Amino acid sequence: MSFRLFILILLLPALVLGSNGDEFSFDDTPLEEVIVHPDWFKESFLDLQDDLREAVDAGKAGIIVYFGQQRCAYCKKLMDTGFSEPDIVEYIRRHFDVIAIDIWSPEEVTLPDGRSMSQRDYAIALDTNFTPSLVFYDENGRIALRLRGYYPPYQLRAALEYVADDHYLKERFPDYLARGDSTLRFEGEPLIEEPFFDPPPYNLDRSRFPAAMPLVVFFEQGDCHACDVLHTEPLKRQVVLDALAPFQVVQLDMRADTAVVTPQGKATTAREWARELGLFYAPTLIFFDEQGREIIRIDSVIQFVRLRNVLNYVASKGYLQEPNFLQWAARTRRLPPAEPAQSQKRNR
Repeated sequence: MSFRLFILILLLPALVLGSNGDEFSFDDTPLEEVIVHPDWFKESFLDLQDDLREAVDAGKAGIIVYFGQQRCAYCKKLMDTGFSEPDIVEYIRRHFDVIAIDIWSPEEVTLPDGRSMSQRDYAIALDTNFTPSLVFYDENGRIALRLRGYYPPYQLRAALEYVADDHYLKERFPDYLARGDSTLRFEGEPLIEEPFFDPPPYNLDRSRFPAAMPLVVFFEQGDCHACDVLHTEPLKRQVVLDALAPFQVVQLDMRADTAVVTPQGKATTAREWARELGLFYAPTLIFFDEQGREIIRIDSVIQFVRLRNVLNYVASKGYLQEPNFLQWAARTRRLPPAEPAQSQKRNR
């Protein structure tokens, strides 16, 4: 796909979404019905070495490992949007094989490097704090890109091209997106302000003296429909406002030259800090502890349930006992045992 077409894909939200918010506005309560994967997913023996070899032998760029949950609303959203778009499906099938991993399954999987472990341990090892997660392996078994969480189709399509056309060998994904995004900026678009955002100056230094509370930084943009949805939906819920009460909350325009001192004590600008953090999605929420260490970030589509749970995870210091957010969330919800996942292995 040409870079001009890539720019048009990035422009799709402004052209077709309008105010309906279909890509960003949905109920993220866990589903009652188990998700059905597309029939074009590869029926795998869960030996990713073999899967990768078969993909490369077929002339493909590599494999995509999809990490999901059976009742994940964000996974269902991906199935209904990006994984249902004919052009995206055609592009995926031409360049990749997709193998599904159930992040709760004890079934063994062989990794591209030859190691074997349970699907659950594999998901934890790759820090899949949010589902769906997509991990792209190139023809040599190296991880070319990771996407944690649900992204709308235009960013998924850009990620596919980024790996399939070997852009990952030359530049970071945020830089790749920025080349197309630079043509779409609308100067002067204000951010949506909230009464709980701290005013400037933004001295967030926690490196010498610990702060009294954790910090969450909202990195946003002025021309950002997903940001609008965040403010008009989850951030209007009283339970979310209550959950934000124990936090210092700061909003930064990730394209602006606003002066900021980071939690690690570095004087910089919002734009440069966002670049150093590798941010490519707005809104991105990054959580820091009282000493200025990053705890977790949400850099994909976010709705009410996930936002509330992450706020509780940080405020309760659940990360001190359980570094993996999904493991913590399952335990605190006291979920019943997961249904055994249907085996993906075929009889030889």
